[in-house]
Parts: sequence; C-alpha cells; structure tokens
Amino acid sequence: MSNKKRGKLVLYSGSSGVGKGTLLGELMKKDESIRLSVSNTTRKPREGEIDGVHYNFLTRKQFVDLIDKDGYLEYAEYCGNYYGTPKQQVEDMLSDGYNVFLEIEVQGGLQIMDKYPDVLSIFILPPSMESLERRLRRRGTETEDVIFERLSEAKREMSFKNRYKYNVVNDDIDTAVNEILDILHKEA
Repeated sequence: MSNKKRGKLVLYSGSSGVGKGTLLGELMKKDESIRLSVSNTTRKPREGEIDGVHYNFLTRKQFVDLIDKDGYLEYAEYCGNYYGTPKQQVEDMLSDGYNVFLEIEVQGGLQIMDKYPDVLSIFILPPSMESLERRLRRRGTETEDVIFERLSEAKREMSFKNRYKYNVVNDDIDTAVNEILDILHKEA
C-alpha cells in the first residue's frame, strides 16, 4: 500500500488488562491502513504469543545493544523487564503510508510525546478499577502479587490520562473501536 501520503504516528496507551490488544485487533480488521509497531521486550512469552507478531522477544544483552545504537523511539523498564519501540520498523511503515500504532505504557508514551509533539495520542481507560481487576484475574496468567502490582501501576498510569489528546473508555468493544476510528479519520 504505497500511497504517497505519509502515515500517522499513533501513541496508544492504557493500563495492563484494559483490552488494548483486543481493540487493536478489531481496528486492524476494519481499517487496512492500521499497523501495529511490534515492540521489543526482554520478558518471557506468554502462552500463545508468537515472536515477531506479539513482541520481538530479546535477551537483555540484545536489548541493551540496540539502546547503545540509538535504535529505539522509546524504551522503558516495566515490572522488571525492558520494552521498547524499534525506530527503523516504525519509520518504514510510516513512509509506506500506514497509520502506525505504538502500543506502549505511559512512561514510554511520555517520551514519545516529548520527541514527537504532533503524535496522535489515545489513552484507553477501563470502565472502572473493579472491571480492570476482574479482567486481570480472568487472564489467569499472573500471581496475586503481580495483579496487585499491575493495579497499583494502573492507578499511577491513569493519573497521566489528561496528557493524552483523547481518552476512550473500553466498556463496549464495538463502541470503543468506532470511537478510535472516528478519531483517526478526524486527525488524518
């Protein structure tokens, strides 16, 4: 898809368990101009995650080597693991006319806003903290300590929601998807 128009860089954040991945999957089905920047991480893959699709799973040494080569748009350490957005991959997709979603946590999101002030920023919110806790527990992938840590982190992250241009509450998937598509079309 090489239409001449450069794609839009979209900063897409929200706390763990808020449904960012589910929404993004639906968005990509409805709009073929949307691409996800696949982040690098040092965390271990969860069941069903595929290297190069969900994340690029790197060793700590590989990750740090790329930091040293200025190979990231942003990176951060979160819950003991590194996460980062590889620069070259994003630049290539934008040049090809794709709208590139950076699905990253707030710490990295604030770095992106500083470096790219014209980035389109969208923060995904849960309907309530109770619903977020239910979603995290339903996953069945984290210990009680990790769930507590993720909920504490979610509260901290949500305190930055007003730094983002748009806030979308993920109460109903179709409603949230349509709201994000409306934002994209308005900003294009």
